[in-house]
Amino acid sequence: MKWVPADLGTFEKTPEYVDTAVIPLLPVAFKDGMKESAAMTEFTTLLTSQLERQLQGRILLIPGLSYLKESRSESLDQLKRWETELLDKQFKHVFAVTSDFDWKQDEGQLRGMLLWLPTLPLQHMDEKTKGSVMEDQVRQLMNLFIQKWRD
Repeated sequence: MKWVPADLGTFEKTPEYVDTAVIPLLPVAFKDGMKESAAMTEFTTLLTSQLERQLQGRILLIPGLSYLKESRSESLDQLKRWETELLDKQFKHVFAVTSDFDWKQDEGQLRGMLLWLPTLPLQHMDEKTKGSVMEDQVRQLMNLFIQKWRD
């Protein structure tokens, strides 16, 4: 389910089926690293959108947490607050999805699960290839989700 009124209406009627929240982590950098952060944001956004389509009815895709790359420590605090809110209110699982490797150093501070995937160069792919590559990535992620749900 997406963070849109229609999906949230359905979610409110059947919250027992939606036990997983997904938070895309979207870096923003200016000057040095602008293109790289844009590529990471594009990849993570496409990936989590396709993941939501595949697992609709079981996950809620939270709006992405955009953060300044050079102020990531502040974003860590915000992510921890989001996790606490989500886990304490209703959700059994929270997944933060990113292509920013810097998050890996803080993974142990999170209550949920951090999923890091390297950015793929989508800007050099045609739409058909891009779709195929993203489907492969989503399949791999789905296996991680299913394994976590079984634990």
